[in-house]
Amino acid sequence: MDILYQDSQVVVCVKPERVLSTDEPGGVPELVRRELGDPNADVRTVHRLDRVVGGVMVLARSAPAASELSRQVREDELEKEYLAVVHGSVPESRGTLTDLLYRDKARKMTFVAREPGKGVQEAILHYRVEDERDGLSLIRIRLQTGRTHQIRVQFSSRGLPLVGERKYAVPEEDCGLALWSCRIGFRHPETGEALHFSRLPDSRWPWNLFPQLRKEDV
Repeated sequence: MDILYQDSQVVVCVKPERVLSTDEPGGVPELVRRELGDPNADVRTVHRLDRVVGGVMVLARSAPAASELSRQVREDELEKEYLAVVHGSVPESRGTLTDLLYRDKARKMTFVAREPGKGVQEAILHYRVEDERDGLSLIRIRLQTGRTHQIRVQFSSRGLPLVGERKYAVPEEDCGLALWSCRIGFRHPETGEALHFSRLPDSRWPWNLFPQLRKEDV
């Protein structure tokens, strides 16, 4: 568990893949407490990454901090940027994807809805294609909304499933999901200072196909 920043109100860490974001045995808060050396530390999840997704997260270390960060999440003030590798060539080099998404809690899946209705929420993301190699596209994504499985569903529904996708596409390879939380930005819940943190994914397939990931700041 890499800690990028910590103080009395927040802790910013790099979530490992296949680890739950929530406070339960083996989840991110427990791992953070271990890293801090305090099993009783107040560490609270205020936003989530899918279990299979790794990358930068911010957690609160007090009730007031959790309340303020949760407000930033609800009001789309918490900046979230991702890197993804998808199958195929994206028609436009940059753009915005807007959909209505419905979360089926029983099936634990999210679907694109044709019209508004109960449980249907608008989902918006902005993207830029960084590179294309071997039939795969490296995409930088900035979330405007934070719906469950939003990135995975919005790209898969357009015939551009993420590499390693098993829930919303027929698996094509035996690897982890190529989706990484590379940058996060928020205002410190106590001081109001604008903070930004970033981390690149490890250099393994398919990330290692794109040399600019090793040369550029995210």
